[in-house]
Amino acid sequence: MPKTLYARLSVVLALLFVAVGLIYALASDSLMRRHLDAVSQTFNRNLARTLVDDRNLVREGRINMVALERTFEDYMEINPSIEIYLLDVKGKILSFSADPGKVIRSSVSLAPIHEFLAADGMYPLLGDDPRNIERKKAFSVTAVPSVNNVQGYLYVVLRGEAFDSVDRALQDSYFLRLSAYTVIVSLVVGLIAGLLIFWLMTRRLRRLSGMLERFRGSNFTHDILDVPNTARHQDELDELHHTCALMSHRIVEQIRKLKLMDGDRRELVANVSHDLRTPLASINGYLETLKIKDADLSVTVRNEYLDAALRSGHRMAKLVDDLFELAKLEAVETRPHIEPFALRDLIQDVIQKFRLRADNGKIQLSADMPTDIPLVLGDIGLIERVLENLIANALDHAGSTVDINVNRVGNSLMVAVCDDGVGIADSDRGRLFERFYRGNNAHRGDSHTGLGLAITKQILALHGAQIEVQSDSGHGARFFFSLPVWNSQSPPG
Repeated sequence: MPKTLYARLSVVLALLFVAVGLIYALASDSLMRRHLDAVSQTFNRNLARTLVDDRNLVREGRINMVALERTFEDYMEINPSIEIYLLDVKGKILSFSADPGKVIRSSVSLAPIHEFLAADGMYPLLGDDPRNIERKKAFSVTAVPSVNNVQGYLYVVLRGEAFDSVDRALQDSYFLRLSAYTVIVSLVVGLIAGLLIFWLMTRRLRRLSGMLERFRGSNFTHDILDVPNTARHQDELDELHHTCALMSHRIVEQIRKLKLMDGDRRELVANVSHDLRTPLASINGYLETLKIKDADLSVTVRNEYLDAALRSGHRMAKLVDDLFELAKLEAVETRPHIEPFALRDLIQDVIQKFRLRADNGKIQLSADMPTDIPLVLGDIGLIERVLENLIANALDHAGSTVDINVNRVGNSLMVAVCDDGVGIADSDRGRLFERFYRGNNAHRGDSHTGLGLAITKQILALHGAQIEVQSDSGHGARFFFSLPVWNSQSPPG
């Protein structure tokens, strides 16, 4: 079997045309024979009755057997294409004009005869052929001596054996030759037309196959397929091309994202290794010092070493906790528990947590909120984590004030955390929410993990919200996000 689709279609088309040609030849032969039978039977419907009248086969109400025998002999010479049979009332053959050795039936069925005599029917109406057990033939028949006094039937086969012999000879000479020529010409013309049509129809498919082959040759990294205009789709091939183009775009984009994710993974491993190495080295250093110089250290120095090791341990524990929290938030299975809650009360609770830290840093921490704030929809525990991260980040950067502002915008409440610090440099703004990115934070030392804003962004993404930042270098920063207002008429989403 050929390998290409076009070659396979060509073979199938050729076989189909051969089959159609053979069916056409057989059907034409059968229909032609039925047509000739119908014409012959219609034209010779009264032949049997005419024979009875013209040849005086009935005399004094009885069958004239002498005249019948003479009729048999005359018609075998005058018109050998017909065969004449005398039947009794049960269809038994009493006498005939054919050669005795060639009549193999002893009787014929009377059902077609009765149908023929009853009324004009749909021709051809075929009856038994006395010379063949299986074959049926057109006939003419009449009751003898009369319809009112039926003693038998004169049964005339219109196309007898002599006619069949001539017909077969001529058929071999003309009909089969004509049928063969018709089939061959039809096959050649149809096959050429079909192959041309198939070639035109598969042209787009071959083009698409070539594009996909080049796409595979590029190791699925170069998008070669163009996306056709969906408004111009005409058939399934256009749909297939469109689907393959979208699929190739998606594959290229996914590979690009996988490469970026692989780069992020490498960077994450490097950052985690670096951030864990520092506190671990500090802990090991202080503990080794305590072990080696334990007898020479005073109680005060020993406590200072233990406190430093403990601070490093806490920092490492916080880093691990943040990593686990971010991994949990990024998991596909994580779904926030959305419910209505009082945003005003939550903000006040979070401010109280940071009040001591703000006072120690001599920073004024305040909130500007209307008294009639409606309930909002969200996961109260996750939103509390967002507020803690933003306020802690603001306190680390603030000069003297940190403000939390809440305003209603349409069907949402916008929450903004503002500080009056040094602001954010343009070079840092695009990477603020990346994991482990600290930017220009030398003034903060190593007190933070670089994961707070990444966690904040992921939490708000789970709520279908975004966090945005506004900042001018030297004029502080403003982080803000929105939460939908709860509608008491509909259940929480």
